Amino acid sequence: MTRDERRAVGRVSAVCWLWLLWAVLWGSLSPLVVTSGLLMALAVVVAFPLPPVRTSAGRRPVRIVRLLGRLAVDLVRSAATVAWEAVRYGSRTSAAIVEVPLRADTDLLVTTVANLTTLTPGTLVLEIDRGGQTLYVHALPARGTDGPERRRGEVRAVDERVTRTLGRGDGPGAPGGEEE
Repeated sequence: MTRDERRAVGRVSAVCWLWLLWAVLWGSLSPLVVTSGLLMALAVVVAFPLPPVRTSAGRRPVRIVRLLGRLAVDLVRSAATVAWEAVRYGSRTSAAIVEVPLRADTDLLVTTVANLTTLTPGTLVLEIDRGGQTLYVHALPARGTDGPERRRGEVRAVDERVTRTLGRGDGPGAPGGEEE
């Protein structure tokens, strides 16, 4: 498939997605909603073209499944931890803002790390410093002297998994490297 064909497929996909979103938000499939949705989707895609996103993620389906599985485990574990903290300590629950240096080096990877971090209960990305490749994360709980460092390690682990899964590293699974 040529670059122009891929770009056309991407634009058609964006139009379809926006069109569907329009219909869902209006909660109707009346002719007016369908027609206006198509016109709005076309206008948005033409007026605000998105840059191409390059990723090698399609070449690593096993790693993507592992990443999603680990996210599910993290969600359950973190939800239980936050619930326990709320029941046991209430408003006295400890929290910290931790600075986490990232390995992720592209906007796609940094955004993915930030989103996966924020999805996990008890963590919220407050700021992304792209120049310094750093996330500032509000973490709950952060008990004891090792609490903030433990939370920093958890975010670093997410960064490592995302970079290994979607990144362009030199290790196994990287483009040109050993495939799974």
